[in-house]
Amino acid sequence: MSLRRFTIATAIAALVAAGLTAASPQAQAATAVPRFDHIVLVMFENKANSQITSSSAPYFTALAAQGAKFSQSYAITHPSQPNYIALFSGATQGVTSDSCPKSFTTANLGAQLTGAGLSFTGYSESMPSDGYTGCSSGTYMRKHNSWVDFSTVPAASNRTYASFPTDYSTLPTVAFVTPNMCSDMHDCSIGTGDTWLRSHLDGYAQWAKTHNSLLIVTFDEDNSLSLNHIHTSFIGQHVTPGTYSEKITHYTVLRTIEDAYGLSALGGAASVSPITDVWS
Repeated sequence: MSLRRFTIATAIAALVAAGLTAASPQAQAATAVPRFDHIVLVMFENKANSQITSSSAPYFTALAAQGAKFSQSYAITHPSQPNYIALFSGATQGVTSDSCPKSFTTANLGAQLTGAGLSFTGYSESMPSDGYTGCSSGTYMRKHNSWVDFSTVPAASNRTYASFPTDYSTLPTVAFVTPNMCSDMHDCSIGTGDTWLRSHLDGYAQWAKTHNSLLIVTFDEDNSLSLNHIHTSFIGQHVTPGTYSEKITHYTVLRTIEDAYGLSALGGAASVSPITDVWS
């Protein structure tokens, strides 16, 4: 064998041994969270992971199959409100009920992002107007809108879902989306929420796959019968599709978002590791 042929053969053998070939240049997972141009997180209500099935929620399951589905995802507590606050600030802030209003000056994801020169907006379906601080209006409930509880998040970041852009490139760095009390499955069926997700966010989900962006789909809590085991999935560019079995919580999701932008981990997020095994 000539020296040139020997060198090529040796190089190919080394690639094979490392699990890499010319056909799979990115076979190894990334070790850090990518810095996304946009992250959109949408939160649904009060359903256990076991209730979100291919028959009850065909779009949820089909969408999860396009990305990373977390089979061991858990909420923090009951009832709803402290879970929203925990995901946004790294702690329940002592909240144990759905009573309204709440007001905090503590650190939170929205303030972290703006402090780093990035942007945050929360979009709430059926909220009557941008900047609204009332406790309820029709099918809108402030208890599901955590960002309005923090004085360090400007009123301009509290917007109606009608303001959600159709040009996804104009989205803020991070956006949280809260469907109304029917669309989020709280007062209406799983099928209603399934249709809402497909109708309202499939366009973004498909766009995200080729635009360095991410969609996070999750729930506030379960049906109080399944140890707070909830559905969570990530869909977008850099996501390696599959089912992942590590235990994650709302704090893990917060930590992952913070790591994407080099932000300090808040509260309970500091005691967990970010999700790194799903990225390619």
